Amino acid sequence: MEMNYLDLIENYREDMIKTLQELIAIRSVASEPDGDAPFGRGIQDSFEYMLKKAKEEGFDTENIDNYGGHIEFGGYLLNEEGEVIETNEEIMGILGHLDVVPEGKDWDYEPYGGQLVEDRIYGRGAIDNKGPTVAVFYAMKALKDARVVPQKKVRLILGLDEETGWRGMDYYLKHTKLPDFGFAPDGDFPAIHGEMGILIFDLAKKINKSPANTKGVVLRNMTGGNAANMVADHARAVINADSYDDIKAKLAEFRKATGYQIISKGFGKSLEITAQGISSHGARPEAGLNAISILMKFLGGLNFENEDVNEFINFYNEHIGFELSGDSLGCGLEDKPSGKLILNVGMGKIDEGSASLTINIRYPVTINEEQVYDSILPVINKFNLGIVKKNHHDPIYMPKDDKMICTLMDVYKKHTGDMDCEPKVIGGGTYARAVKNAVAFGAKFPGEPELAHQKNEYITVTSLIKSAKIFADAIFELAGGQVRKA
Repeated sequence: MEMNYLDLIENYREDMIKTLQELIAIRSVASEPDGDAPFGRGIQDSFEYMLKKAKEEGFDTENIDNYGGHIEFGGYLLNEEGEVIETNEEIMGILGHLDVVPEGKDWDYEPYGGQLVEDRIYGRGAIDNKGPTVAVFYAMKALKDARVVPQKKVRLILGLDEETGWRGMDYYLKHTKLPDFGFAPDGDFPAIHGEMGILIFDLAKKINKSPANTKGVVLRNMTGGNAANMVADHARAVINADSYDDIKAKLAEFRKATGYQIISKGFGKSLEITAQGISSHGARPEAGLNAISILMKFLGGLNFENEDVNEFINFYNEHIGFELSGDSLGCGLEDKPSGKLILNVGMGKIDEGSASLTINIRYPVTINEEQVYDSILPVINKFNLGIVKKNHHDPIYMPKDDKMICTLMDVYKKHTGDMDCEPKVIGGGTYARAVKNAVAFGAKFPGEPELAHQKNEYITVTSLIKSAKIFADAIFELAGGQVRKA
């Protein structure tokens, strides 16, 4: 007796855990090109791992010059006897990614160990986005093993640089037939019917160098953060002064008053001050604590000899600080579908010649890029700051009553019993915006903690299995599943 595809997913439990653990073990953080690996050897190894596994399971695969690729099956119409009578070129694309952000510090488990602790699989990429990509792969395997033949081609697209600029996805899409519709398993359940616009830019200021014989307090440098789309979990400043007693006393008072983790220690003839924050995804900075903001708040209580440095620090504390809405910077925009704009300072740097901040903004779906930039000009002009535009992704928005949204919602409700849920608008940016007629769908369930880009990232085995079942049903419904007779 043949099993249906949902039962098969239960049987794949151990294989799914093993596959995800092996994939997590590959440190797929973007690095310099390495031979035929445009995004570095780690990402290339994870890509080759998935393509090899797919071939072993009998899927069709394609590699577009190591910039991206896909795993595919289906695209046939059957007659009543289950015989192929026609091919179908319409493509359902499911866009995942294998690259991950840097691991950061202070994990309780090895970031690339894939350790299984009770129901949790720990590791960088467990939820963003290796776990959901593995869930989609096994959903496709279950359908194929259950002799389901989708009328439309089902294509699991393997993105390789989602965290760092989408150059690979752009290249891949220019060299293959575009999907006609689909989803990205890189957000939340239930269905995501809108994604806020994303801006990444630097605010930069020239710093005039301090005289060599300066006797006062001098900020030699400040650095913080790992990536634009991460809340900075560390920041460091190096200070020179004739005496550090007053600075150390102020630091002790600041630490006691705020409770923040910030310490000092000798660094040659200088004083090193380090602040510890809490990492989080740049789309959800409220789940983290920005170490740059902690450090800048303390530095604002010191009087540096260089007025350019004082001015830049004052700008930060007056117009950014710990605020996440952009109100004080002038860009506190909002709309009904999305709510308020989201602002995150991902990285910061001050040295003897310049100062810069890398800003990551998520803006509401009914607003455009120029409105955001125009809104901050009065403030940045006042402080003689320049804007260096880096990346931009337009928002996407699909009505709640769209047929695909309704189908995804119905599938989700069937598997969870959550009949009162509504589709959402998120600040996160997924590959859904890389193609037409696509939205984010899963894989974080309501009530689960936000762990993407944070230390101790994990996915539960329970959620891995459940999401695979949801994805399998979504594929069956959207791609026109047909069961071939034995």
